[in-house]
Amino acid sequence: MPKTKFGLPEEIIFCKRCVISNQRPVTALETKHKSSNQKKTTAIGDDGICDACRWSDYKKTQIDWTKKEDELLILLDKHRSKKGEYDVVVPASGGKDSCYVAHILKYKYGMNPITVTWAPHIYTDIGWKNFYSMINSGFDNILITPNSSVHKKLTKLAFLNLGHPFQPFIVGQRLVGPRTAIEKKIPLVFYGENVAEYGNPLKDNYSPLMDVNLITAFNVNNHENFLSGVKIKNLLDDHKIDQKDLKIYSSPTQKEINEIGLEVHYMSYYRYWSPQENFYYASQNTNFEVAQERTPGSYSKYSGLDDKLECFHFYMMMIKFGMGRATWDAAQEIRDGKISREEGVMLVNKYDTEFPDRYFEEFLDYISIDKETFFKTIDSLRSENLWIRKSNNWELRKPVYNF
Repeated sequence: MPKTKFGLPEEIIFCKRCVISNQRPVTALETKHKSSNQKKTTAIGDDGICDACRWSDYKKTQIDWTKKEDELLILLDKHRSKKGEYDVVVPASGGKDSCYVAHILKYKYGMNPITVTWAPHIYTDIGWKNFYSMINSGFDNILITPNSSVHKKLTKLAFLNLGHPFQPFIVGQRLVGPRTAIEKKIPLVFYGENVAEYGNPLKDNYSPLMDVNLITAFNVNNHENFLSGVKIKNLLDDHKIDQKDLKIYSSPTQKEINEIGLEVHYMSYYRYWSPQENFYYASQNTNFEVAQERTPGSYSKYSGLDDKLECFHFYMMMIKFGMGRATWDAAQEIRDGKISREEGVMLVNKYDTEFPDRYFEEFLDYISIDKETFFKTIDSLRSENLWIRKSNNWELRKPVYNF
């Protein structure tokens, strides 16, 4: 049996309902992520159904969404300001999902949100336009842009060490809501969907709250923590990054959380979550626009629009786990009944392995590496159970197929 990396299962098994496989990693603490980590992956049962599809069935048939909205109203009434102050923090990029969350909180439920944005590495033109369209549809906003020289260095290290160039961005984006809430003394934060929807164990979906470990895990004062696959101690000593420049990536403490009674909620717990329906809503209410070209590695024109580097995050998912952006998009649309599995299989096989050459030169420039280093790095991260080299080209050993 060919060797695997990252502790992936040797045998590749695809879900019979959607297009993901048992190679998809579940959510993990980014700050414990190093090159030797062994991944836990999405479970596929004896019936051939993955946990993401199982959860999709559950929320369609077992959840009373009217009762869930009643719970939401009780929560919002508890936090609603009677003095016109901000009463909820919404991390918002200007993408379809965050526009949906911010808009319904303000205009359907009468809250007064402050939106906060962790800046992309390099805005796309359409991403910048949608960001301003969101603000112009009626929102105050705080745009947080990390120190560019440090962020570039961390992104480069994350790519070289982990094949995960988006990791520093993910850490910042996940913490920008809680950190802003604590600074502004606003105890309620709303993110969009719980990523557990997409293949984590079912139990991870049963709480409306973000796991507190995801909020408190990374303290820059703990030099044994990792960022970009490097211990904090080594970032300081070997890579000459000043500790104060890492503060922006640092978690709030449990004491800070307790002092304001911070609660970080997922809207997907209270309202049925459908990315395509969010797109329709954002288009109608915040002037969200699709791109003129489809997203690299996918057939979609409304996903992954904000950042020129995001396509490399999904390309590296393809390299390491055999699933890229098209798999991500198609799996969601199959579960939501927007496309059939047969259509999804066709789209994945057509687009998933596409190289994101549109922004390749900008990516290389951003992290200051050459093409040779790039390709040497990605080839070192391919698992033998996923990839085979034929006639000087890499091919998936087992692409997704129709049953």
